Amino acid sequence: MLGEHKIMINIRAEKNEDINSIFALNKSAFARESEAELINKLRETPDFIPELSLIAESESTIAGHLLLYPVQLSGDTILSLAPMAVLPGMQKAGIGSMLIEEGIKRATELGFKAIIVLGHPENYPKFGFKKASQFGIKAPWDKIPDEAFMVIELEEGALDKLQGTVEFPNIFDESL
Repeated sequence: MLGEHKIMINIRAEKNEDINSIFALNKSAFARESEAELINKLRETPDFIPELSLIAESESTIAGHLLLYPVQLSGDTILSLAPMAVLPGMQKAGIGSMLIEEGIKRATELGFKAIIVLGHPENYPKFGFKKASQFGIKAPWDKIPDEAFMVIELEEGALDKLQGTVEFPNIFDESL
């Protein structure tokens, strides 16, 4: 239940028939196409994990989407949370939180050690994300504020030996 209205949200992995709706959702939420195009390009790569492309569905409407995508850190694979979008009319209703919590749960179940995010510093710490710099982890791009590049350990001590600059696919560079 969200807000004053009784809205039932179902979180599930994307299906092929969701692709156009996911594109439209991201375009609407970000008021541009770059994030939507990024998702389509990542979906075409061999590293894409369909089970980690999550949608929040309200009745027959796709209200939110979150993508967790593999990236490299010190020769190990961790996940990047990006992008995440919620329909403008449904933002601030807890849908993004539900997606993040489910993403963390599924990533943990699949054995990933950490998730990195470039996001609003006021949103992610409540889920356990901390500044990546605290772990000796750096963003690959200049001009990224330290407080906006965060990480969560999914396994205690997982980041003790993983330090350095996160390696994102070049596709991410095009969307920045």
